[in-house]
Amino acid sequence: MKKGAKKIVSETRNRYRMRKFVCNETRKLPSLYSSSFNHMYNISHSNFHLVDVAALHSESRTNAELALFEASSGIKPNSFALVNLIGLATELKCSSFGKQLHSYVSRSGYFSHIHVSTSLIKFYSRMHSFSDAHALFDEISEPNVVTWNTMISGYVHAGQFRSALSFFTRLYSSHVRADAFSFTSALFACSQLSLFKLGSSIHCKTVKLGMDDNTVVANCMIDMYGKCGPVEHAIRVFSETVEKDVISWNSIIAASANNGYIELAFKFLQLMPDPDTVSYNGLINGIAQVGNMEDAVRLLSSLPSPNSSSWNSVITGFVNRNRAWEALDMFCKMHLRNVQIDEFTFSIILSGIAGLAALMWGMLIHCCTIKYGLDASVVVGSALIDMYSKCGQVKNAESIFHSLSNKNLVSWNSMISGYARNGDSGCVIRLFNLLKMERDIKPDGITFLNLISACSHNQMPLEVAIAYFQSMIDEYKIAPSIEHCCSMIRLMGQKGELWRAERMIHEFGFESCGVVWRALLGTCGTQEDLQVAEIAAAKVIELEMDEDYVYVMMSNMYASFGRWEDVDLIRGLMNRKRVKKEAGSSSIEIDSSVSSL
Repeated sequence: MKKGAKKIVSETRNRYRMRKFVCNETRKLPSLYSSSFNHMYNISHSNFHLVDVAALHSESRTNAELALFEASSGIKPNSFALVNLIGLATELKCSSFGKQLHSYVSRSGYFSHIHVSTSLIKFYSRMHSFSDAHALFDEISEPNVVTWNTMISGYVHAGQFRSALSFFTRLYSSHVRADAFSFTSALFACSQLSLFKLGSSIHCKTVKLGMDDNTVVANCMIDMYGKCGPVEHAIRVFSETVEKDVISWNSIIAASANNGYIELAFKFLQLMPDPDTVSYNGLINGIAQVGNMEDAVRLLSSLPSPNSSSWNSVITGFVNRNRAWEALDMFCKMHLRNVQIDEFTFSIILSGIAGLAALMWGMLIHCCTIKYGLDASVVVGSALIDMYSKCGQVKNAESIFHSLSNKNLVSWNSMISGYARNGDSGCVIRLFNLLKMERDIKPDGITFLNLISACSHNQMPLEVAIAYFQSMIDEYKIAPSIEHCCSMIRLMGQKGELWRAERMIHEFGFESCGVVWRALLGTCGTQEDLQVAEIAAAKVIELEMDEDYVYVMMSNMYASFGRWEDVDLIRGLMNRKRVKKEAGSSSIEIDSSVSSL
């Protein structure tokens, strides 16, 4: 091994030893920086000397970790050192040490230093302790724009986009002037929630404040319009951007491709001064989204150095089109070519395997995640929970759920969904009650969808399900979706409350949605309510033009009521229109391959 390479290996090994040492040592020091401050190494009364480690953090993370070690050994930090120490505790995710530093900050009076308090807010945000971050924010008498941005970006980083936008609205209404960073975070949140009107409103605010000519802000607007608005808006912002950078070009290529304007995306790619891999990735992703998978694979093959995002786009395209075996083939090729596989790659391929219920392949991929050290990732962990649940291995899913040190709402929903799918309604309700006790995670529409589904499996009284449904609306302010309405219709149908189900369709304004009438018609088949069935059948034909499904359902219902003239009439229509009832099929895994029966 060359001398330079040996030096790099040695430095890397020492860096990770220091990380491990620091985290282990902080666990051994429960009294240091604690609320009692009466011990031998009490920070307030021992003979410490001031150290400014502000420069150390910028020079090297190893030096900053050394500063953290020195602080834990008895060196009294000043306000600048505290900012760096708290920042390092945040990066290393040393929760106990960060809290000890918070205790010292409170005792020593450094909380009044805005940069110190802002660092603490960032620490708690990255730990997903938003109740603590929020409480700290409220304690600051005059938060500056950096403090506001820390809260907003913290919510964005955690995927809590509505909370981020709520804070941005508060910032804009305050006496503090929002800056470019504030607007970019808000625009990103809008893009993730597809909030076109709010995003346009924020665009207007940037124009009013003269920030629309900022390249970074313009890039975020291009991205936002590309994800949730007409692509023409994105093109106009791009054309008005004076100083276009590589991100500007990549954003407009992705915006065009993702909205189906593939030729336009190619045109921008040809005009771009120096296209990079990200430029081609945007095009590959757009081609895969519209379903031209062969073209996407050809473009991927033509790239000299495709990265993991390039491969992920193609694999995602195959999975989204129920071509999971081809996705698995691409994953194997990616592995053989030593392309860096990340947590998103594993998440995508596990989703495809879950759809196939191919347990053996799922277990093999699980082994790969362990080999890559990504099995503890919340993204991969949630995908593993979903995969094992869909393969009927609830105990494995349960084990992974409990092993995750950091759980997000997706993790909770995956486990709740797993219990619901496998008919364990008691565990669904138990886990839902545990979720309600979490400080910084709240149930969403998917959570309640699984909860309602569990009520139908467990033969619970209808009023219990209605109480959950009403709680979703009143307590959690979640508007019912089509899926919620369909689930409630099926549940009411099981209880023989078909007229009540029909009334709910009108009550929540879903009269023009064919899917809910289809759900009602399906329920009528099990309850043999011909009157409601005829109403629902007429609505399905009117709204969806799906005569085939209606003919089959009504033919069976008329037959069950002995109305043979109507049966002959419908079957005659089916013969003339060559309507055939689709045969059902089941899948079974044999020797790592899935066959349909």
